[in-house]
Amino acid sequence: MPTRSGTRAPAANISMKSITCIPLIALALAAANSTAATDAAADKHWNTSAELGAITTSGNTTGSSFTGKIDAKQDLEVWSNEYVLSGYYKEDDEAQADGQQERVVSAERFSLSAKAAYKLLHPGARLFVLASYVDDKFGAYTRYSTVGIGQGAQWYKSDDKSLDVEIGPGYFSGTRATGGEDAGVTIRGAADMKWKLSDTAALHQTMSVERGAVNTHSIAETSLSTKINSTMQMKAAFTARNDTNVPEDKKNTDTQTSVTLVYSF
Repeated sequence: MPTRSGTRAPAANISMKSITCIPLIALALAAANSTAATDAAADKHWNTSAELGAITTSGNTTGSSFTGKIDAKQDLEVWSNEYVLSGYYKEDDEAQADGQQERVVSAERFSLSAKAAYKLLHPGARLFVLASYVDDKFGAYTRYSTVGIGQGAQWYKSDDKSLDVEIGPGYFSGTRATGGEDAGVTIRGAADMKWKLSDTAALHQTMSVERGAVNTHSIAETSLSTKINSTMQMKAAFTARNDTNVPEDKKNTDTQTSVTLVYSF
């Protein structure tokens, strides 16, 4: 669960400033789709997963939290595309001075990302373009959007393990919790490690770091999944998000531990 303390606030609507960042993602989506459309002979292949987790408590501690994610991958002859939508929401009952309980929102975040990668001749090698947008009501940055390009490669591949890395320049724009605006050029690096522990269990580790002149933004997730049947999995994950330059009343690192059901189709 996030390390931030709860703050009384109603559920947030997307501001006009947030909406202006959406075209960056839409542009990346359109570019990937238009390129794929030119290859009519390509056999489209989708691999999509949807995961959901929820916790509700009552008694001495009352509250509820929800987390969800949709991850859609498309593998074409010369292109591979990925679209990810995720969200997290938490609210608690807080005792007031008059003894009454009031429901307060303590976490509210959603993110959207899209990546299109062009496959090179060497197996695992690719050129990519990506765009992402994060809206986090209680974060050090309440809005954070990035675009980037770069090259990826598969550093290691065996029957049960693989390691992919990416690096390239980018640009970010963000709104601090204090209302200030930050923007600038970044250098982004990312790694994706998969380890098949058995026929039913797998370990997955991802990490990305975006280093800019005013802030370094990083996300790391470690997850362990086990198959329930051919389409259902149970997944336990730990995620850490870090910003090096935050307001005085905010912490540098937010963490989240979750257990979710994953349905693949």
